[in-house]
Amino acid sequence: MRLSKFLANAGIGSRRAASRLIEAQRVTIDGHIACHTDSVLPGQQVCVDGHPVSHGVPRHYYLFHKPIGMDCRLLPQDPSSLLHYLQSHFPPQLLLYPAGRLDKDSRGLLLLTNDGELTQRLMHPDFHHEKGYLVTLNKTPHKDDIAAIAAGLDYGDGLTRPCRIELLSNNVDDNTQLRMWLTQGKKRQIRRLWRARGYRVDDLLRESIQTLMLGSLAEGQLRPITAGELEELKAALSLMIRKQP
Repeated sequence: MRLSKFLANAGIGSRRAASRLIEAQRVTIDGHIACHTDSVLPGQQVCVDGHPVSHGVPRHYYLFHKPIGMDCRLLPQDPSSLLHYLQSHFPPQLLLYPAGRLDKDSRGLLLLTNDGELTQRLMHPDFHHEKGYLVTLNKTPHKDDIAAIAAGLDYGDGLTRPCRIELLSNNVDDNTQLRMWLTQGKKRQIRRLWRARGYRVDDLLRESIQTLMLGSLAEGQLRPITAGELEELKAALSLMIRKQP
């Protein structure tokens, strides 16, 4: 088995995260620094930062309402990192990580897991999984700007995919909130889209990730996902994968 897939299956992170560990020379096989082309054979010992990695790690899935000010990057030296929250709420042998990121100045739904394959499906842009957001702007958006963003807009980082946008009120004279559903996750995409049309995003709340919903989960709180939620998510992702060319 390829090393990155082995690490993902063992709950270390997504394949992309595993590749970063390998590139940083933090992974060894039988005591030797590993490289991306290595495969793991039965009986070989794989270690990350000197700690052995094994197969058969139980999968865990939690929904977390990330507050504003928390950084999703798992950086030990950053006091605002999500890593410190995880370390204070879970035993050290349970290596959870977010399946995707949310900007530091945004809040809302994160999926925390150690399932590398599921994370790969959720994070890979080719799968077009949908995420929903509640957006608060500094002023009422004009219908032409809504249409331009919904159709796809190039704000300097390539043309974005079309997205769905829904105003929350028919009172166009006093409505700064809307919902957006995106199938891609460029860096600070929503804020940059609206900035390109002359608006400022004052608040950004992620409400959904594919079939997973934030619901009434309070800010800063987490809960395990139910068996039904997990089954529904996997079924949706499987259907999306089959639709890919």
